[in-house]
Amino acid sequence: MSHIGVLGTGQLGRMLALAGYPLGHRFRFLDPASDSPASLLADHLTFDYADKSALEKFAKGLNIVTYEFENVPVEIARYLEKFVTVYPPPIALEKAQDRFIEKSFFCELGIPTPKFTIDLSKANDFGFPAILKTRRMGYDGKGQSIVHSQAELIAEKSKDCILEEFISFDRELSIIAVRNKSGETKFYPLIENQHREGILRLSIVDGNIPSKLQKQAEEFAMKVLSALNYVGVLTIEFFEKDGWLLANEMAPRVHNSGHWTIEGSITSQFENHVRAVTDAPLGSTSPLGVCGMINLIGNVPDVEFILKIEGAHLHLYDKSPRPKRKLGHITFVEKDIETLQRKIDLVKEVYELF
Repeated sequence: MSHIGVLGTGQLGRMLALAGYPLGHRFRFLDPASDSPASLLADHLTFDYADKSALEKFAKGLNIVTYEFENVPVEIARYLEKFVTVYPPPIALEKAQDRFIEKSFFCELGIPTPKFTIDLSKANDFGFPAILKTRRMGYDGKGQSIVHSQAELIAEKSKDCILEEFISFDRELSIIAVRNKSGETKFYPLIENQHREGILRLSIVDGNIPSKLQKQAEEFAMKVLSALNYVGVLTIEFFEKDGWLLANEMAPRVHNSGHWTIEGSITSQFENHVRAVTDAPLGSTSPLGVCGMINLIGNVPDVEFILKIEGAHLHLYDKSPRPKRKLGHITFVEKDIETLQRKIDLVKEVYELF
């Protein structure tokens, strides 16, 4: 049994604990927020991340510290390493927190990305429209906008930003990889993702993605895992364009697009993350059918209606509603894509996805 510390108390931390308890592990959380999804499940220290005395108190008696979001200050993760093992390694946070560093890292590894620059005078080199993003702290569509001209770019408050080529992609995909301390590595099948306003709305795993793309994604993920000596779950999001993958960004943690694995895979991403950071053998990543995951954003549909849909698995996060906030998700595991689509259409009767 390990005593695992988690930085952050959101729904991802909650699902990590729910996956780890059956394996005999215990959890402790650190987060400045006092009311959050994971706080009901374990000891929760409500201190600022910069409070070093609180960090030492948090680390005391822990075997491992992990995190459930990638904006944990790198210096905090490195400070905790003085007292306890931290996985994924803090260098993964460093690479993922700054979009310019992240994309430069991909390029160093030979992983293709959209063209990008932090020299905004070079915008005309790849034309307009283009995507202007803050280098740090942007997620779920925050901190990014489409610009259509140099004049519009200048009008934006573009300090500490990165400009990226606008990709007219065929679809968005993500790969979830997991590696333990011993180097055992496994991959989940590629996930097709659909977004609205930059927020994930629907994920599908149907077994119909070409093996060439799965191989590409696994090769790219393996390069990242090896370069960082990575331990834990890693997610890389891609654009598919003309049968090839372009890396958009990575998340050094369990990921929203992998929620389907709770019911839809032999071993969920959450259980495999716990296995990885405790250096246990990894579980099978094989899907149990054709899987779909619907995010509940801003409001929750009629719960009774959802629960009457055969095979619907409802997860609510105990979060108060507000626009663009992730409040829960619904998953389905079906025998074929037609049945899955019928179930998704039923949800659409009471909930607007797109």
